[in-house]
Amino acid sequence: MKTIEKRYLLPFVLVTSLFALWGLANNMTDTLLAAFRKIMQMSDTQTSFIQMAFYGAYFCVALPAALFIRKHSYKSGVIMGLVLYAAGAMLFLPAAEAESYAFYLVAIYVMAAGCSVLETTANPYIMSMGSPETATRRLNIAQSFNPIGSIMGIMVSKYFILQDISLYSVSGTYAGVGVVLLVIMAVMLFVNMPDNSLEFSVESSESDSRHSTMSSISRLCHNRVYIWGVVAQFFYVGAQIGAWSFTIRLVMMELAVSEAEAATIYLMSIIGFCLSRFVYTWMMRWIVPESLLAAGAVLSAVSAMTVVISSGRTAVVALVLVSVFMSLMFPTIYGIALGDVENPAKGGCEGDAKIGASGLIMAILGGALLTPLQGMVSDAAGTNISYMVPMGCFVVVLCYAFYAIKR
Repeated sequence: MKTIEKRYLLPFVLVTSLFALWGLANNMTDTLLAAFRKIMQMSDTQTSFIQMAFYGAYFCVALPAALFIRKHSYKSGVIMGLVLYAAGAMLFLPAAEAESYAFYLVAIYVMAAGCSVLETTANPYIMSMGSPETATRRLNIAQSFNPIGSIMGIMVSKYFILQDISLYSVSGTYAGVGVVLLVIMAVMLFVNMPDNSLEFSVESSESDSRHSTMSSISRLCHNRVYIWGVVAQFFYVGAQIGAWSFTIRLVMMELAVSEAEAATIYLMSIIGFCLSRFVYTWMMRWIVPESLLAAGAVLSAVSAMTVVISSGRTAVVALVLVSVFMSLMFPTIYGIALGDVENPAKGGCEGDAKIGASGLIMAILGGALLTPLQGMVSDAAGTNISYMVPMGCFVVVLCYAFYAIKR
């Protein structure tokens, strides 16, 4: 069975290119913690509010975005996401003029709102492009291009922000990204993007009440694989963002290097994350996603624990391995949780995937809530000890993997 059918190849390529865009934003934002800590002399807890603004926007905007694309189309969601993303990036310029941390947080919130719309749109769209049996593998392929954007984000941050840290280097870089986004949006306006539903969706003759938002939410709330998938996603995102947010800080401490030099190790982590996701996707041809998820959770938890109990190069290597082993988690949890929500045999209905997608994107709130928790642990007990927080999150993901295997 083909993972990507020929008729979906062009829209698949176009939508997959969007995955790099929010990867770019995610990892540029991660480097802002180190930048603002130096520029404004902030604590780890204070700088973690950057992540709270970014991932808090994901939580607030995901459901409205799902309702928007359900009413209109996937393409409309893409355009709206790009507009918000570009607007937030441009707001960095007046934030620099005002020299206001609060203004920066507003700009980050608007930018992240755009990313939330893009993710809410792109993930279920990719899953809809073919057979449901290959949906998780297809999503893993598309998600493999997300860390390519992350690598670009780190490179941009390393050479345009961290080399000469100032408010204007930060703001000028983000404004440049905004210009690029406007160009991409102009291209997307002229591209024909078919609007699909999962192939096992019910016929359009179903009653309107069955297609209502509240009916979808009710059905999703009775789907335990989906509900526990949202919980697992919450903790996974908290682990990922926490692990990456404090990478530069930990590398600087353990290896006694500058922010720019530490960013090189961070880049290695993202490259490992990117390459291993392709490997995981290849392995899914022979190993079911649930089993790979369990293995990745165990190895990630062990690596995080090694960061906690070790120091020097050993801690840094273990930190890189966390990224390598956790790379499959987001798309795999997403695919498992959303896989059957539109299957009538499982009580699902057409349109449930769009609403369900918003719940899984809202779970990105884990990055907003658990990263400040890790920041508080870092301030109180040290950066190494703070990696107990990601370790605990990986244990939750492991429990979900076992539950999915059992189901």
